[in-house]
Amino acid sequence: MTLDELPEGVTALVSGLEAAGSERRRLTALGFFPGGTVQAELVSPLGDPVAYRVLGSLVVLRKGQARGIHVDPVPAPGDPLAAGVGHDG
Repeated sequence: MTLDELPEGVTALVSGLEAAGSERRRLTALGFFPGGTVQAELVSPLGDPVAYRVLGSLVVLRKGQARGIHVDPVPAPGDPLAAGVGHDG
C-alpha cells in the first residue's frame, strides 16, 4: 500500500521510499524513513493535500508525493488481527 491510500486516522509503518536524490533526503528528514510511523490525520475537502502526523509534527504532502511512500498499516488495539485471532499465520 502507498501512503496516499492510507485512510484518515490509520497508523502505518513506512516500509520503503521510491523517491531519489534531494526528494528522498527531504522526505527522510521529515520522518518518512523505513520503520518510522505515520498517521493520516487531516484530509483537505477535495482530498488533496493530506496532513500526516510524523515524528510529532504535521507534514502536508500532495497525493503524488505520498504515492512514492510505501506503508504497512498497524492493526488498531482491539482489532482481532492485532491479537492473532482469526489468523492462520
